[in-house]
Amino acid sequence: SIRYMESCGGLIKNSQGQASHVIVVSRDITERKQAEEEIRNLAFHDALTKLPNRRLLNDRLAQIMAASKRSGCYGALMFLDMDNFKPLNDRHGHDVGDLLLVEAARRINSCVRGADTVARFGGDEFVVILGGLDVGRVKSIAQAGIVAEKIRAILAEPYVLATQQESGAESTVEYRCTSSIGVALFLDHESRPEDILKRADMAMYQAKNGGRNLICFYE
Repeated sequence: SIRYMESCGGLIKNSQGQASHVIVVSRDITERKQAEEEIRNLAFHDALTKLPNRRLLNDRLAQIMAASKRSGCYGALMFLDMDNFKPLNDRHGHDVGDLLLVEAARRINSCVRGADTVARFGGDEFVVILGGLDVGRVKSIAQAGIVAEKIRAILAEPYVLATQQESGAESTVEYRCTSSIGVALFLDHESRPEDILKRADMAMYQAKNGGRNLICFYE
């Protein structure tokens, strides 16, 4: 494992004023470094799912918008909301709801590339940012649609959530929870980050109002 050391030293001179010895004092500061790293993670990541939080999401979106300006390729932002999450919380409690959110985060991550961003926006809402799509809008819509459909399909699969009762006995809760997904494309800096988020959010509500478990693009 990696250890972090902090060292300081000095010269010892003899009676003629010449350097004769070097004294170095070192101490292990690994725990301090680990604590600093944990604080940084808490500032930029959601404590439950370990996904980027809103703060880091904004930074990632700015990066992908800058990359879009350089390449001339479209990017896409998806706003996801779990459709029937509240009844699970009401019936089985927040601990079980948290298990579903962690599993949902894992499933979403499995559908995207390493360079893409999956963030927890809050509650049962997630945001996905795709960069480096096509230079053409029509093809970019098709590319984003493929990813959105993969996410929609995998989130609609049953969740088997293992819980522990107060007695110590383990039990499982099986639950189905679909998602409504809104997608907004962006190119270069033609829009502000908050406008892109708002458009994807509007498209998500269109999907929800259209019957849920749907994908809608902002037009």
